[in-house]
Amino acid sequence: MNIKLRSILLIIPLALLVILFFSQKKQTNNSVAASDINPQFDIYKANFIEQLWAVYPLWASNQGYHKYDSILIVPNNASRANELAFSNANLDSLKIFDVTLLSDNNKTDYYMIENQLKTIIFSINELKSYEWNPSDYNVSGAFAEILIGNYDSLDVRLRNFNLKMANITAYYEAAKKNINNPTIEHSLLAIDQNLGGISVFEKDFIDSLNKVTFGEHERQMMEANARESVKAIKRYVLWLKTMSNKTPRSFRLGKDLYEKKFEFDIQSGYTVDQIYNKALQHKKGLHEKMYTIADNLWEKYFVNGEDVSAKLKSITKPTDTLQLIKQVIDKISEKHVKPDEFQSAIEQQLPVLTDFILKKDLIYIDPTKPLVVRKEPDYMAGVAGASISAPGPYDKNGNTYYNVGSLSGWDKDKAESYLREYNYYILQILNIHEAIPGHYTQLVYSNQSPSLIKALFGNSSMIEGWAVYTERMMLESGYDNSPEMWLMYFKWNLRSTCNTILDYSVHTKNMNKKDALHLLIDEAFQQKSEAEGKWKRVTVTQVQLCCYFTGFTEIYDFREELKKLQGNNFNLKQFHEKFLSYGSAPVKYIKELMKSDLKIKPN
Repeated sequence: MNIKLRSILLIIPLALLVILFFSQKKQTNNSVAASDINPQFDIYKANFIEQLWAVYPLWASNQGYHKYDSILIVPNNASRANELAFSNANLDSLKIFDVTLLSDNNKTDYYMIENQLKTIIFSINELKSYEWNPSDYNVSGAFAEILIGNYDSLDVRLRNFNLKMANITAYYEAAKKNINNPTIEHSLLAIDQNLGGISVFEKDFIDSLNKVTFGEHERQMMEANARESVKAIKRYVLWLKTMSNKTPRSFRLGKDLYEKKFEFDIQSGYTVDQIYNKALQHKKGLHEKMYTIADNLWEKYFVNGEDVSAKLKSITKPTDTLQLIKQVIDKISEKHVKPDEFQSAIEQQLPVLTDFILKKDLIYIDPTKPLVVRKEPDYMAGVAGASISAPGPYDKNGNTYYNVGSLSGWDKDKAESYLREYNYYILQILNIHEAIPGHYTQLVYSNQSPSLIKALFGNSSMIEGWAVYTERMMLESGYDNSPEMWLMYFKWNLRSTCNTILDYSVHTKNMNKKDALHLLIDEAFQQKSEAEGKWKRVTVTQVQLCCYFTGFTEIYDFREELKKLQGNNFNLKQFHEKFLSYGSAPVKYIKELMKSDLKIKPN
């Protein structure tokens, strides 16, 4: 669920007008009643969002706001200066409001706006990924969204596409001027993803043109612009391949930047050190639970199984706990789909999950919101094997896409390793996480939130944490209560746990690849292909891998707290729907809002 904010527009001086207006109000009435300040803050929020979209047109389009679809901002010094001006002006605007007089809902929006603005300033002034991360620059996704959208007629969308292409050459020229001593890992990712995105202009755009009748001159102009766009992308890729980079920056963020980025991105009630230590303890607890199950399953799979060969019968039961767990997991993992059936297996299982949720009455799922399983687009490849692309709150009825990595062209051993990782059991857990009732379900609810701020500034820890939480919740509710499923669930939960340990250790403790693979393969029982992919991911992302375990911990602990407080009055479905009704806000704020609405006094 990552959105790149690498676009800018000259700022409409509305921020200054808002400041002047509220400054005058404050001078004339220093004691503003709570009943007066909330409507004023609502007006400010609406104006702020309008400014935001003028500043970030690509983000606006991604959220379903299509006023600026024809604009591609050149990411240069002037655009970054405008970003800073926008952020600082609105931070000044926020100071006008006494946060103690705001409603609980508006307090949360206040803090989320403030965090977003401070994140922009931190990203430009301190993180500076625009200098060392060439994969920040990739136009293909924004253009592809125009082609696959259904929010306007195709001819209108194609004309916006064409106007947007006008700045592609300048966009990549600015990127080359920005980049200085980039990391090797991000350079390679940029090359792969930009080359993968060329098909958007060479094929997808032309296919769409063939569906619309334009004048010959207009069509030729569009085709020429598409060819120039492809040339600009190829020049950028060639420049990355041939540039002199004798002192590449390390992909590791370092402790200081990492802690700051964690604070801005995750917005947890815990510090990063607390979460890291919780992950270490959770890993230990998972190993204990897994050993108990694996020990009980050993005889079934290695002594009494009908398919057990004489060779297997001769295997000695390991005395080492982790080895015993690994051997049982490896045996169970042999049950998986064929390479060419991977996507179809996902499609077939989604209705099964929906039926279970309806039967157990766990949460309402809107049947009118389309979920489309598709092959992962090439311009997205190289980070995660499965993901969700959801429509924004302005396009609530748009398609949600379940992006599935393709195994096409993989050699037999690599494909087998991948399929063992996503075996019969874990593939079901993956679908719970990504789709139902995980990301797809949560993001549908988020779009219905009355607070546009909470829907737009989606907190990654809440979003990923909810998906991880649903995995556990579904099994607790009786979904496949077999010991095999529980063992595989604990293995999967160990993945989220070790994501945090890995990310923190790599970026702040200089963990090397050998030790990382040991953690993932020997302690988290991942297949080699999965572990190699995770190592690549941790070298091109920072902090994001922490959001799974952090969010899960906060949500699960909060649910258990409410169960104790409410006793027999606790209702699981009501908890789920109430929790999701607040949009994709940080969990710490949702806890406050829910407790207030439920009339539960804070601790």
